[in-house]
Amino acid sequence: MEIVVLSDPNAVADFAAARVCELLDGKPAAVLGLATGNTPLRLYAKLVELHRAAKISFREVRTFNLDEYLGVAPDDPQSYRSYMQRELFAKVDIDVSNTYLPVCGEHDDPRDASADYEGRIRDAGGIDLQVLGIGRNGHIGFNEPTSSLASRTRVKTLTADTVAANSRLFGEGERQPDMAMTMGIATILDSRYAMLLATGTEKARAVGAAIEGAVSAMCPASALQLHPNASFILDEAAAAELAGIEHYRSVHAENSRLTTKFGFF
Repeated sequence: MEIVVLSDPNAVADFAAARVCELLDGKPAAVLGLATGNTPLRLYAKLVELHRAAKISFREVRTFNLDEYLGVAPDDPQSYRSYMQRELFAKVDIDVSNTYLPVCGEHDDPRDASADYEGRIRDAGGIDLQVLGIGRNGHIGFNEPTSSLASRTRVKTLTADTVAANSRLFGEGERQPDMAMTMGIATILDSRYAMLLATGTEKARAVGAAIEGAVSAMCPASALQLHPNASFILDEAAAAELAGIEHYRSVHAENSRLTTKFGFF
C-alpha cells in the first residue's frame, strides 16, 4: 500500500486529482469508479476546475458508482445519481449515458440487478481507478462491518452508525433510507488502482485500523491491504493515529522520485 500524508483536505484533493489527470492523459477512455459523501467533494470540484481550464476531458470516460440508496428515485435530490449530476457530471463533458450506478427498481429482484451491474463492469473492461472514502466504522462503499471480503454487488442494510452519520444530509420530513445497493469488497479489489481519501480527525481511528490493523471483515477498508495497487491519501488529521507515520512519509518521498521519473500509471 501507498500511504500519502498531506497537510490538509485541499492538498488531498489536489493530489488525487493529479492521479486522475495522469490516468486520463494516458488512457482517455478509462473506467472510473466513483464515490459519494463529503470526502470526494473537493476532488470533484478540482476536476471540474481542471476541465474548465481545458486540462482534462471526460468525453470518452465511463464511470461506475460504488452505491445507491434502495428505493430512492434517480431524480430525488437525495439520490446518489442527483449528487453525481450536481457535483460532477453536469459540469464536465462526460456522456451521461456512460455513467452507471447500482440501482434496483421497486419490482426488480436485487439478485438480478446485482448481477447486471457486475456484468456491466466486466463488459467495460473493469475499473481502472476506484475512488473510495471510509466510514467512521471502517466501511467502504456501503460494505458495513461483517461484510464478506469476497462479496460482490448486492443489497446491504446500513448500520445505525452509518444512518446517524448520514442523517445530517436529510431534512425534516425526508425519509432516510436504511438499505442500499453497493459494490462488494471483491468488486473493489478487482480495480486496477484503488485510491482511498480520508480527511478529518473523525476518520483517524478507522484509518489506523484499515492500515495497521488485521485484515478483517469488522473493518472492511482493511481489505485494501490485499490490493496490489492501493493508496491511502490522508490529511494530517486523518493520519493522526498511525504508529508508522514517519516511515510512511519516508517511503512516499522515495517512491515519489520514481513516479516523477517514470509516471504512476
